[in-house]
Amino acid sequence: MNNILLNTWKFHYNDCPDAWYKGFLDESWTNVTVPHDWSVTMPFSKEYSSGTGYLAGGIGWYRTKFHLPESLKGKKIYITFDGIYKNSQVWCNSYYLGKRPFGYSTFRYDITNQVTFGDIPNVIAVRVDHKDISDSRWFTGSGITRKVTISSEELVHTVFQGTFFKTPSVSTKEADIEVSSTIINESNFDVDVVLEHKLILSGNEVMTLVNTCHLPSGVMTTVDNKGALLTPALWSTESPNLYELQTIITSKSKDNSFTSVDISKCKVGIRNLYFDSDKGFYLNGESLKIKGVCVHHDAGCLGAAVLPEVWLRRLCTLKEMGCNAIRMSHNPHMPELYDLCDSLGFLVMDEAFDEWEGAKNKWSTGHNVYPPKHQGYFEDFPEWHERDLSDLIKRDRNHPSIIMWSIGNEIDYPNDPYCHPLFTSMTGNNDKNKPAAEKQYNQDKPNAERLSVLAKQLTKIIKQYDTTRPVTAAVAFPELSTHIGYIDPFDVVGYNYKEQFYADDHKRFPEKPFLGSENSHSYEAWKAVRDNDYISGQFLWTGIDYLGEAHGWPIHGSGAGNLTLAGYPKTSYYRRKSFWSENTMIYLVTARATLENESEQTPTEWKHMYRSWNYVPGEMIEIRCYTNVSKAVLFCNNRSFGEKQNDADTGYISWIIPFEAGELSVKGYVNSNLTNNQIDYSIDSASDQTSCFVSDMIKSTGTSCAIHLNLWDNEAQIQKLFKNNAINILNNIAPKETSTHLKQIEVTITDGLGNWVTNDNTMLMVTLSGSGKLLGLENGDLSDITEYTAVYRRAYEGRLLIYVAVSAESTATTLTVRGAGLKTAILEL
Repeated sequence: MNNILLNTWKFHYNDCPDAWYKGFLDESWTNVTVPHDWSVTMPFSKEYSSGTGYLAGGIGWYRTKFHLPESLKGKKIYITFDGIYKNSQVWCNSYYLGKRPFGYSTFRYDITNQVTFGDIPNVIAVRVDHKDISDSRWFTGSGITRKVTISSEELVHTVFQGTFFKTPSVSTKEADIEVSSTIINESNFDVDVVLEHKLILSGNEVMTLVNTCHLPSGVMTTVDNKGALLTPALWSTESPNLYELQTIITSKSKDNSFTSVDISKCKVGIRNLYFDSDKGFYLNGESLKIKGVCVHHDAGCLGAAVLPEVWLRRLCTLKEMGCNAIRMSHNPHMPELYDLCDSLGFLVMDEAFDEWEGAKNKWSTGHNVYPPKHQGYFEDFPEWHERDLSDLIKRDRNHPSIIMWSIGNEIDYPNDPYCHPLFTSMTGNNDKNKPAAEKQYNQDKPNAERLSVLAKQLTKIIKQYDTTRPVTAAVAFPELSTHIGYIDPFDVVGYNYKEQFYADDHKRFPEKPFLGSENSHSYEAWKAVRDNDYISGQFLWTGIDYLGEAHGWPIHGSGAGNLTLAGYPKTSYYRRKSFWSENTMIYLVTARATLENESEQTPTEWKHMYRSWNYVPGEMIEIRCYTNVSKAVLFCNNRSFGEKQNDADTGYISWIIPFEAGELSVKGYVNSNLTNNQIDYSIDSASDQTSCFVSDMIKSTGTSCAIHLNLWDNEAQIQKLFKNNAINILNNIAPKETSTHLKQIEVTITDGLGNWVTNDNTMLMVTLSGSGKLLGLENGDLSDITEYTAVYRRAYEGRLLIYVAVSAESTATTLTVRGAGLKTAILEL
């Protein structure tokens, strides 16, 4: 059968000790749709933890009913939870199934012996305990935050996540294919099994591998299939070709009294990867610099209950920036995100933990505001780490996008809590305002040498389930960690920041590949990667703003991203695009000049720049041009302010000119075959020279007077990014196992001529008529503490994002957006 999605539930906030009972009356409970995060349905408050975004935790109960057809009698029935945050307990028809402390694990229960069939309903009850809201350094969410499915299998079937697809040797001419499936016989018969593995590409069967075995009742065994595929379609960041892998298990007893056919499917890719300690990362034999970003799992107003379409929009925007890699910080993410990375051609660092058996500092009253609290996963690590880690590897190992496993983030952060007598004092990269006493060596704290022991244990666990990918970790304090054996088990060494140690540590450990596992957005950090072949790449902290890790009320999130919480590019996005993109680009930003005197600018890399040409007439304005061309010329109202070279020290071109309302434009020189005296930079230059230039323009805007609504179009964006390969990619990202679709409406405030008014903050009212459901409003303003359940929100920098859910059977839905002094906008969904 197809999986049954359990997305309609009853919810009760606070404890309800009798709710496990099947006959419990839950009619008064709230109707919710799973994925669900109760934290974002509650008001922001200073009484909650700054680390987790000033949002509530607590205890919540969920209950749902479902029916199973009589035709499923005699089959195995399972319920799978992609993630519950956290400390979940589950019952089926009053029978207790078990608990799972870790809020990011995917897990399932066998409910074959607990379910009923036909007209009698089944009841699932789930208790979620998230009272300790200072359990993380970022927002976690609370509840059944990922999808839940009911599935059935034959009595002879693969174990959960028991098929592993490998490509030990790959070229454009031929790929060696190895597929193993662990099969269990839960029937009462000894059976002969035929195991088939089929590869399907664009609807065509291109390979079938077959093996047989005899499997007694109650026995489990692993069966391997091997073969060679000619002219494989390789998976890469530019051409992410995916095959469908079908696993078919045909079983029958000797007397034919028992027969079954079990079929399962997943997407796989054929590629080869390796890290060279001197030359960096290689994909399919070609050198490739990793241009990555770190991401957390929330989406602002949606909290941790993120739908795949949200990630599709975000990933497409990052792809256009030149990003080719995602670090899953600092925990397993929703399965659909990995599917999208496969489909869109992103490399993935899959990360397991942020802390092991030592409790990290959790800031509850502002970032680095002492004293911290010490709640979190460390409480469960000793008992659960092996299961949580192995489940992650088995769940994700068939994704071609995943190129390495990370066993932890900054576990070696100094004095958090580990220290060592080699250092009387240690300062980490994020220790602003840290009291001196907290930096000192303390023999009563855990010794950092313990981390070397744990690192070996965790690496060994991974190697039990996957030897095809390297193991790494995000190292915070190499000054110590490289001297105590911490990095010894790692196949690839990741440094969080610490670019100053790249050269020396490459010499100290010539056999170790290195990369930046977490890096600032600075130009120097990028040059340390760009200019050194032995550094495989970097992962920026972060690609997208996120809730939590807040510096103090009312700020409730981190603004470290290239995209806002609403998924809109910041000006820093275009700076990064000028470093990373293979496509020629140019982009203008402005700000009031910072002057030491009347003519000299004080450079500052982190200055806040704006997409605006609205200032006081005559005041001095700094213009920055983010571009990957070598030189450009600036114009204001058709008057040239001269040609300038791209600055090798700053990574951009800049001018300071007096403000004059009108049109600010720039033209960048592309074609290196032309000499300077052949170039016509004038605004009305001949059309036959158009291909020699890239250009950009900002106009002074008038008063805000209109609202523009744009329904984000995934097909158009995929076509733009992938062109000839777009159809295959769209087929791969087609919605699966969903009864609802998410509409993302981009709201822009404009003047009378349709120009974006970037400083508008009008309060906008949103209404829906029809069958759609408003899921949330996100403006990206981290200081806006308007409740996320409100149907109103201010525009931020002239923008807002609206999430609307519509079902496949929905009638027409009309969206209306109003704001004082603005023309009302209406959009039919």
